[in-house]
Amino acid sequence: MPPPHKRHDTTMDHHVGSPTNPMAFLGQDYKKLLHQSLHRKKLYTDELFPPNSSSIGTLAKDSDLDLKKIKWKRPSELVSPNKPFFTVDGISRFDYKQGELGNCWFLASIGALTSTDEKTSIMTKDIINLVIPADQSFSSNYAGIFHFRFWRFGKWIDVVVDDLLPTVDDNLIFVHSKTSNEFWPALLEKAYAKVCGSYEDLDGGFISEALMDFTGGVHIEFTLNEAPPYLWDIMDRAAKSKTLMGCATYNGETRELVSSSGIVGGHAYTVTGVSKVMSKGHPVHLVRVLNPWGDTEWNGDWSDGSTLWDTVSVEDRKCCEKLDNGEFWMPVKDFTKKYESLDICCFCPDFLDRSPGYHWTSQRSFGKWIAGTTAGGSMDNIETFGKNPQFRVRIEELSENFTHEKGSENILVSLMQNHETRRRSSQNNYMIGFYVFKMKRKSGKFSAVFFKDKTPVAKKSFDSLREVMGFFWLEPGEYLIVPCTKNPDESASFILSIFSKHETHFEYIEETEENEDDP
Repeated sequence: MPPPHKRHDTTMDHHVGSPTNPMAFLGQDYKKLLHQSLHRKKLYTDELFPPNSSSIGTLAKDSDLDLKKIKWKRPSELVSPNKPFFTVDGISRFDYKQGELGNCWFLASIGALTSTDEKTSIMTKDIINLVIPADQSFSSNYAGIFHFRFWRFGKWIDVVVDDLLPTVDDNLIFVHSKTSNEFWPALLEKAYAKVCGSYEDLDGGFISEALMDFTGGVHIEFTLNEAPPYLWDIMDRAAKSKTLMGCATYNGETRELVSSSGIVGGHAYTVTGVSKVMSKGHPVHLVRVLNPWGDTEWNGDWSDGSTLWDTVSVEDRKCCEKLDNGEFWMPVKDFTKKYESLDICCFCPDFLDRSPGYHWTSQRSFGKWIAGTTAGGSMDNIETFGKNPQFRVRIEELSENFTHEKGSENILVSLMQNHETRRRSSQNNYMIGFYVFKMKRKSGKFSAVFFKDKTPVAKKSFDSLREVMGFFWLEPGEYLIVPCTKNPDESASFILSIFSKHETHFEYIEETEENEDDP
């Protein structure tokens, strides 16, 4: 039997699982549960993420945390007589501190989500309101229940949590606010831990994963030692759009080793802004970066204590405020040397174009590799490769008003493993990738004969990540995309997404379609 394939446009609509109509995670309806708790005059306790060790997990053996000392308490028990608040003076990237978990990747993503400086940083207010629904408090209609929204594997979900939080000696042991009576960071982390299975399941990860779960849009990754010369321009346009940006450093000899320049190895950071200043008559392109620890900063050129700030105007110095809070400026040339990768996530990649007028469209297809039938492996397994799911893509000509800019790309292909198990730590990623072939005819699924003498026009090398993506230029015409696992007979679900600035037709080639293989 052929695998079930579903396709839909990824624009914001009202279907179940959309941003405006998220699915109730684990069947828990927030409004119904809130109403029941208020009616019974009893604070809510979540039976599906209970306040006990099953929600904590075992944690790493090298943790100093004594699990036997953990007590679950509500905020009103922790800040009495001070009244608890969901937010204090709004939501900011400087509100929180990391706890006992090694989840800097998640905290760096929260930093991106909550960056809202109008002059220099990413405008994310719409995304904040999507992930962290407004009108939640510890006063009006308080019943010990809160909710948050995430995008998980093709669907937006609404996640309910109670406000019982793990503590030791009346101190929160995981993420907590720097303001003692503010609790949105701890509750957001708890909701994400519930989605991933437990708090332990948040220990270690990639910033791109949480950035995707905050947007559900497109993920673009740049390997910085191969970055295009116009990278700062891309970041500048991204910072003026509704995007989230994060970056990661190279792994050091030991995890989270601080270098002499103040950069932490094997660590996730948030990109919170970009700026161009004039120094001695010359433009300097800067990137602003936030360490989720809230301290330990870059100490090189254009750092907080650099004398180079004396060479710029008063206006530029005001725009690029420097505080001892883990956030710092650095020139883009040093940024591309000290950091290994840059991740940008957004609803739509329109910002990629250097001239206005383009609008990227997106389509998404859900499919499966099934051992024995549709899991043919990579082209190293040419006899079975043709069994893989195949997708036809037709790229139309651009309008005569638009021309191809040298160095620009017109299509982004994302392949994501769609895990069916909830617990994040038990989700085994296969080595996945995809190939793109030029086609000579439109219809039919191609057999092994077609591929034996074919060279792909583009491909994404195999990696054992949740998602791999390729960003490239394809001339208008007919193409075949073949997503696959590296080895044959590996069963898994996947999501294949196409983002294009051309008019693009994208469809799954049914198993029943007949085709004469190209010579």
